Amino acid sequence: MASLRLRSHLRRLCCAVRQPPFQPSAAAPLGGHRLLSTARGAAARSRKSADIGARARQLQTRRLWTYALSTAGMAGFVVIVLNNFEDQLVFYVTPTDALEKYAQNPSKARFRLGGLVLEGSVVYPASSPEVEFVVTDLISDIVVRYEGSLPDLFREGHSVVVEGFVKPFTDEIRTELSSKNVSDKARSVDCYFAATEVLAKHDEKYMPKEVAAAIENNKKIIQEAATVPVDPPKTP
Repeated sequence: MASLRLRSHLRRLCCAVRQPPFQPSAAAPLGGHRLLSTARGAAARSRKSADIGARARQLQTRRLWTYALSTAGMAGFVVIVLNNFEDQLVFYVTPTDALEKYAQNPSKARFRLGGLVLEGSVVYPASSPEVEFVVTDLISDIVVRYEGSLPDLFREGHSVVVEGFVKPFTDEIRTELSSKNVSDKARSVDCYFAATEVLAKHDEKYMPKEVAAAIENNKKIIQEAATVPVDPPKTP
């Protein structure tokens, strides 16, 4: 009986010796590593998303500035082109219109002047290479000075179109004016027309429509004024 107990005790000791020591499970640190990796990946993805959003906002801002600068540049270009185009425009006007427009804005002095050559007004001043004549619309007269050869169809009393600039009289030009051939209306204004080109036609039918219409209207005004009776002065 004692021997059996001894054997049982020995077996237990052997089993205790053979059994390996307790080792902690590797699953615990592996799971923590996975959690740490997951947290790091989420943080990296968050930073990446933030970087992508910032870059998108920067690109959007750059596009807006590009559009704004492009629009401003195009608007400035259009304004410059329109101003240059307006400066290049030359309108047909009568002497009355030219004098009024010049008085309102002397910087806009370029015109195509249409009217009739006043009879007896053509003069070649001895002291100047320019030819001088008066253009009228029957209401207003203006002196025209032109350096060059006049067209073959240029005649006194006929229609003419001259292109050039309205300029103020200088003392030198006033002394060169013919005292006989310049009308009082033309002499009373403070400017003249410096022509760069003269186009002459043989009658009023070839005059610009707006100029011809203005002259016809002036004729009616003159005729109506002539038919108005004048009251005789009252005697005291």
